[in-house]
Amino acid sequence: MLVELAVENLAVVERLRLRLHPGFNALTGETGSGKSLIVGALSLLFGGRASADMIRTGEERAFVSGIFEAPADARFRELLEQAGVAAEDGELLVEREITASGKSRAWAGSRPVTIAFLREIAPFLGDIHGQHDQQKLFSPEAQREMLDEATGARELTAALREAWRAWRAAQRELAELDRAEQERARLADLWSMQRNEIAAAALKPGEDAQLENERRVLRNVARLSESVASAYALLEESEESAASAVGQALKRLEEAARIDATLEPLVETLRPAQIAIQEASHELRHYLGRLEADPRRLEEVESRLALIERLKRKYGTTIEEILSFFEDVSSRLAALESAGERRVELERLIAEHEARYRELAGQLRETRLRAARRLGRKVQEELAGLAMPGAVFRIQVEPCEPGEEGMDAVQFLFSANAGEEPRPLDRVASGGELSRVALAIKTCMAPAEKGAARTLVFDEVDAGVGGAAGEMIGRRLRELARRHQVLCVTHLAQIAGFADHHYLVSKSEAGGRTAAGVELLGRKERIREIARMLSGQKLTPEALRHAEKLVEQFSAG
Repeated sequence: MLVELAVENLAVVERLRLRLHPGFNALTGETGSGKSLIVGALSLLFGGRASADMIRTGEERAFVSGIFEAPADARFRELLEQAGVAAEDGELLVEREITASGKSRAWAGSRPVTIAFLREIAPFLGDIHGQHDQQKLFSPEAQREMLDEATGARELTAALREAWRAWRAAQRELAELDRAEQERARLADLWSMQRNEIAAAALKPGEDAQLENERRVLRNVARLSESVASAYALLEESEESAASAVGQALKRLEEAARIDATLEPLVETLRPAQIAIQEASHELRHYLGRLEADPRRLEEVESRLALIERLKRKYGTTIEEILSFFEDVSSRLAALESAGERRVELERLIAEHEARYRELAGQLRETRLRAARRLGRKVQEELAGLAMPGAVFRIQVEPCEPGEEGMDAVQFLFSANAGEEPRPLDRVASGGELSRVALAIKTCMAPAEKGAARTLVFDEVDAGVGGAAGEMIGRRLRELARRHQVLCVTHLAQIAGFADHHYLVSKSEAGGRTAAGVELLGRKERIREIARMLSGQKLTPEALRHAEKLVEQFSAG
């Protein structure tokens, strides 16, 4: 239930604070007084579209806030928890701001939230029904949504959509496999050739660096032999070799260290040098023994390096990159080779998902057919109580092509007069009839709920109807208000007369600016307003007596 609505700088409303009550609340006023702005402000709190054009001329921002009794619904509480929003003392504060730049911000429980979040919680707080919503009655999609809401089969419809998406996804993947068949065959030949070429080379990481070093050695055997032999002679073979000199020096130092112990560290320093020279000489001698010219091996190395260079030009600048390309192309070939297996798997999945979808669609059709009979009967009964005793209302459910919402086409059929075959609603209903059909459906779709009552807003539900039908609409709204809070914008005294609380919306001018205001009417003021609605601006004693009688009559019955 909406407890309080505050509006600031919205169109002609400069500042307004409206305290609402349980039951039937009527909003009346002269044409253009701003009655629908109250509904527009509430629409913003429910996540409706906002624009800078809504801001009062000369102002930088518009602001709307509403205090609602928080419903006890478990899903509603779950949504609040997910958004980190808390309802204080059983009430939820919802706020919306529009800036001159057209940007919009929202808060719930004084915490910033998205506009999408407002739309998500709106159905738990209330519902707005205006002339635009009446036109939605002509939409097959809207009619199906209303019927589905009446079924209460949310889990079934969610499972159906999931099965449909899985079925369609498998179909799309299979179609993609079919479209790429020729391209896959061409790529398979190319990738197979590339993989075989690299595999035949049997490359090893770092192989090219080793081969380049071996090629330098084989090209320079004579030069290497001369240099290494010279080094070996200097270390070991000559009388003044490094090995001889270090050996003599070490011998003399050992003799001296036996006399002066402080020389012992020098002996220990020099001894590793002698060992290193001996090891180096040994390695050089073996190197010279292995070193020999080998033209045949040089040719093999040159050929191998040439092969590696060709592969580098094709597949990568290093052997590591070539091997990475090999792994990649091998994976792609494996994927192509398994395409046949994937096709079999997809065909199995398509059959499985289709069977699941059709099973759920069949269950949903039975649920819809039962709901269609039940809702159609209830709406027809409501129409009889809205001065349409001969009206016929049926909900037709017929098979159609599979889709995300099932395999049913839903259509509302209507006949205003007994004996006439019911036809699609958009072809036969007049404006007044459509208003009553919409109210009848809304009444049947709003059962009593646990916890706080929702706020049901009706904007010009009296469009196209006269006094007698208006009286019947007023009675239905009062009955609906026993289960929910009803807020109705009306031009008919016959509807306003049934209200528990009557608000007057009016405009005033000051300093060249127009501003709208709203006030809760007492009994005397209410009778004057209903008299104005009955007879116009001239309030005659007769009109006032008629208005008083109407209020007393409607209040009593």
